[in-house]
Amino acid sequence: MRTFMLCILQCLLLPLWAGTPQFEKREMVTAQGDTLLYRVLYPENYDASASAKYPLVLFLHGAGERGTDNEKQLTHGAGQFLNPVNREQYPAIVLFPQCPPDLYWGLDNRPENGLGNDKFPQNPPLSKAFTQVKELLDNFIGQGRVDTRRIYVVGLSMGGMGTFDMAARFPDLFAAAVPICGGICPERLAPAVKKVKFRIFHGDADDIVPVDNSRQIYTYLKESGADVEYIEFPGCNHGSWNPAFNRPDFMEWLFKQKK
Repeated sequence: MRTFMLCILQCLLLPLWAGTPQFEKREMVTAQGDTLLYRVLYPENYDASASAKYPLVLFLHGAGERGTDNEKQLTHGAGQFLNPVNREQYPAIVLFPQCPPDLYWGLDNRPENGLGNDKFPQNPPLSKAFTQVKELLDNFIGQGRVDTRRIYVVGLSMGGMGTFDMAARFPDLFAAAVPICGGICPERLAPAVKKVKFRIFHGDADDIVPVDNSRQIYTYLKESGADVEYIEFPGCNHGSWNPAFNRPDFMEWLFKQKK
């Protein structure tokens, strides 16, 4: 009953929570002189001078939430971290960076001719946006308050692609990755097979990012011996993050993963 009420509460209050000041508005000037906008949520009763260490969640929004307002990136997903029950059960440092409107998370340019896995490059350089995000992560880890065995990356659509990209590039960093309606050249995930736990979501009626992306990636990871789960939502179009976030075990699964 408690889980059911939590789900209902989350659905009703998500639009209200997403704009609250509990996510602190921040910006970081990078080593290259660029400015990365981001929001951060700290655990309740967080004391920066204490010795406690917390899990860290990196959340990557979709292409529609790019911008310069340092606000739109909270549109999807922020509510589950602001949920008071979740905040009590899963204290964590949560980062919501905002991708600039002219950039993409995992790639410097959007793949041409569609978003199928076969359109993604096999060995792309680290994108400008992710160069900034990695510096942000390193800064938070360097503050000594992050449990480095429990760093997670979650993303939807463009952010789902970015989630795969981050796991492929930094498999020693992330304990778990949750890509929602994303994609990548599956072979790029080879370094992450034995190091990152995956939970993949997609809607089978997605008309923007092909569902075959997640099916192919799941097959590759499973056959390679990865710890991977794939959940497909029948009849769901591109917004598969809604049923994904509303799964009663979404937070539980994420926060129990460890290096």
